[in-house]
Amino acid sequence: MRYRVTHITRFDTADRVSIGMNQVYLTPRQTPHQTVEHTRLTTDPATTTFDRRSDYYGNIVHFLSFERGYEHLEIHASSRVDVKKPDLPEPADSLPWDEVVAAVSQEPCPFDFQTREMQAASPCVDDLADLIQPTAHKLFPTGEPVLVGLKRLLAYFATEYKFDSTATTVNTPTSEVFKKKRGVCQDFSHLAIALCRAVDLPARYVSGYIRTHPPEGRPRLRGADASHAWVSVFCGPLGWVDCDPTNNCFLSDEHITVAWGRDYADVAPVKGVVIGSGSHGLKVSVDVEPIGESTSDLPVAS
Repeated sequence: MRYRVTHITRFDTADRVSIGMNQVYLTPRQTPHQTVEHTRLTTDPATTTFDRRSDYYGNIVHFLSFERGYEHLEIHASSRVDVKKPDLPEPADSLPWDEVVAAVSQEPCPFDFQTREMQAASPCVDDLADLIQPTAHKLFPTGEPVLVGLKRLLAYFATEYKFDSTATTVNTPTSEVFKKKRGVCQDFSHLAIALCRAVDLPARYVSGYIRTHPPEGRPRLRGADASHAWVSVFCGPLGWVDCDPTNNCFLSDEHITVAWGRDYADVAPVKGVVIGSGSHGLKVSVDVEPIGESTSDLPVAS
């Protein structure tokens, strides 16, 4: 499936910004299941300096500076990608999760250091071992094929947790999400990572987009999509397997991968610092358009 993705971030400031600097993760990355055909990132006003590079995890990151100041800033990222659904074996045919852990734990580690790194606590994923160990071991009993365990993990979120955009903020601790059983995709991804890491399964945070479908009989609104997040778990010979705890599914051809890291802090879409503004308003518009479906006549989300 081919998509055209448009992500627009707008900042309106109460007072003029004298100097602004941003770090931006909005460019999809090449993966075995995703081909990036075109990308473009522009700003209004124009940047003073503009730098694009690959970070430690291989993600594309842009560094922007605005040394002439602004009262309004718009960051416009567009891309065209071709996505294929990963081909996974029957869950029961996958390697037991504890054999995966044993292989990763060998000295020297037969895999790259980033795999071992994804077993450890990270800034946004609390070290919850004592709190969540009982739940983690119920989800991953000894000898369980790793994909069977991941299916049980997904079902756990589907039955025990409720999507609630008002229940948390970007700074809500994972321990609170575990107790409240409410949150958004970022919260569920962090908690799913914590549950995997509690049994030493390497797990990482993935940021991206997902194609959304309007209610039956309603038109798709242009700009009404949103950034999304899910989890990637190391599964031995299968490599990294992505699963979406918010939607109870493995990666599909409707998921578009942008970046991955230990958690949200590594790959926040847009973050930065400014000098000279007391407060600002933020508005984000995202459109994930299947190629061949024109948005020219679609209503625009308010």
